[in-house]
Amino acid sequence: MVRLNDDYQQNPESFEKVGIAVPKFDQKEITEAAENQPIWVHFGGGNLFRCFHAKIAQNLLNSKELKAGVIVAETYDDGVVDQAYKPYNNRVLQVVMDEKGNYDKTLVASVADAIYYNHTNVAGWAKLKHVFEQPSLQFVTMSITEKGYALRDVNGNLSPAAVADIDGEPEAATTNMGAIARLLLARFNAGKLPIAMVSTDNFSENGKRFEKGILTIAEGWAKHGTVSQDFVDYLKNPQLVSFPWSMIDRITPNPAESVASILKDSGFEDTGIIHTDKHTNIAPFGNTEVTHYLVIEDSFPNGRPALEKAGVILTSRDVVNDADQMKVTACLNPLHTGLAIFGSLLGYTSIAEEMENPDLVALIKQLGYNEDLPVVKDPKIINPKAFIDEVINKRLPNKNIPDTPQRIASDTSQKLAIRYGVTLQHYLDSGKSTADLKAIPLIIAGWCRFLMAIQDDGQAFEPSRDPLLSELQPYVSKIQLGDNVDAHEVLKPILSNQSIFSVDLDKAGLTSQIEAYFTDMVAAPGAVAKTLHSVINA
Repeated sequence: MVRLNDDYQQNPESFEKVGIAVPKFDQKEITEAAENQPIWVHFGGGNLFRCFHAKIAQNLLNSKELKAGVIVAETYDDGVVDQAYKPYNNRVLQVVMDEKGNYDKTLVASVADAIYYNHTNVAGWAKLKHVFEQPSLQFVTMSITEKGYALRDVNGNLSPAAVADIDGEPEAATTNMGAIARLLLARFNAGKLPIAMVSTDNFSENGKRFEKGILTIAEGWAKHGTVSQDFVDYLKNPQLVSFPWSMIDRITPNPAESVASILKDSGFEDTGIIHTDKHTNIAPFGNTEVTHYLVIEDSFPNGRPALEKAGVILTSRDVVNDADQMKVTACLNPLHTGLAIFGSLLGYTSIAEEMENPDLVALIKQLGYNEDLPVVKDPKIINPKAFIDEVINKRLPNKNIPDTPQRIASDTSQKLAIRYGVTLQHYLDSGKSTADLKAIPLIIAGWCRFLMAIQDDGQAFEPSRDPLLSELQPYVSKIQLGDNVDAHEVLKPILSNQSIFSVDLDKAGLTSQIEAYFTDMVAAPGAVAKTLHSVINA
């Protein structure tokens, strides 16, 4: 049996015997290099980073295009650092699984350090600040999910935590944006050092939102006299601080027991899945799919390694935006979210199993080909029609990607504006009729039905985590299957909230349709499946 902490340089044969590829560099050397001259910091130490960004870094380290390991900053869960990184020398086993059942295994050792970055962790708080004061630091990447950027509540008002950060001192910041603005202030004070701040989170115009979040904090500090206007000007100068936009795509579900069992049988020892106190699911291994894309706006004021040599596409902001809009608002993420909502309602625990339901397949085909594709701009670097083909025919049915609708359904309230609001806005802007849309209003109605936390068979279920659940569920919590519901009155506070959908659903002509679908889906047990079948096959 082989373990993550075994010496891959002195005993590479032990890894090779169980089919694990090993790094071509000395982890101690790239760790020391990162300590002396850091180059890359990544925020968010979860499964996507471990299976994607860390492997990009490893490829660059293998080819000597990158000279120092990545420094990971985890802002949410100290358990990730203490339980998944530190005991395993910051290593992970990447497991790439194709639809034919093949497993491609790589020992990834590109992480130099993992830091719990929170003001309650005094050592980590000081350590990362020191990293940001180093001239060698070229760029930051982020994978902290949409909610990690949140500074406002459902009504668009600054949250209490954001207000506290703005009113307080940078050293006491608690929001992600405040804590990162503190680091940029340290970099400013160290000599206005340049840096690229690259959001690689899975939503449209991510760099714009990241920049807006940082500036919200910084401008608040400047207004209170906590910082100088010169600091704000530094952040607004793309020659010094850039916020490149990006598009990222790689389905990376939580580590699965089925994969752990296969790894154990193959001769790999470290297969225990970790469930932290903050409900993060992580393991010494990460399972992911073959297909992957990372497109980044090429704006790096302090230089960068040759990311393109590790498969990253570097291009203009416009092309990034087109590719992102294609994927996030049309060709993948809306399909995924639709499956997540209806999968949760219909009692599925596997995305791949959902793809055996002809009505669910018809739903996402209607959404992707008939509703999204007509308003998508071709980014030229990726063909939209071919992309959807790959998603529907190859990626989502892949039984070797043990993904669940419950995972994908997390934070849906934060995704609706991107997944569906953008497409609806394209219809409005182009003057196209929305009269023939049925998948989008059905999915929105399905989400409202999801908020009831009652499966189609009448059994209660625990809805996936969402920051707005406590605000939204009371509107539908008293509804029972079979009730005579005034859907217009019940759903009005939800459907009229443009901060959720980013578009006026009345103006888009969809409100009455959504209400009708919702009414149908609460008529009786089994009504969700019945409504799905009748609508999508009409």
